[in-house]
Amino acid sequence: MRRKDREITDFNEIMNIINKCDVCRLALFDEDYPYIVPLNFGVDMEEKQLYLYFHCANQGKKLDLIRQNNKVTFEMDCEHNIILYDERMSCTMGYASVIGHGEIEFVDDDNKFKALKILMRHYHSEEFKFNTNLMKATTVFRLKVLDMVGKRRNNIHPEEKTKRHITLE
Repeated sequence: MRRKDREITDFNEIMNIINKCDVCRLALFDEDYPYIVPLNFGVDMEEKQLYLYFHCANQGKKLDLIRQNNKVTFEMDCEHNIILYDERMSCTMGYASVIGHGEIEFVDDDNKFKALKILMRHYHSEEFKFNTNLMKATTVFRLKVLDMVGKRRNNIHPEEKTKRHITLE
């Protein structure tokens, strides 16, 4: 990373960013170009291994590509805001992000319910009741995180008096 002053390597700080994110993007290998797909996700630790959980329909390009090559890059971001510098007549963007690499593993039918509860826990509650009959039409997979790094730009400089933050929703 070029800007070491923005790099985040502390695991707990990276996890705080992950827990604020709503979408995780997976970059998959395709023939001529990378294929990127935004997905809802859940987070879980098993012993000291971090996993990201995903779900989708039982068919599609994403699954075809994963079956060909299960190595992926993932990215997620949050805390977006525009930072305006009135006197300099310039602006920048504040954010927090996590990028990493991992390998996809498919979740078997016996563990699907548990995995979907992990996914729901990220957004609502692990105890959310959902129709288990829909699991037949759902593929669940998890990403075994091999490495990751965080990055934050918040541009907090007390000497800047003409700075305004605009939060993006």
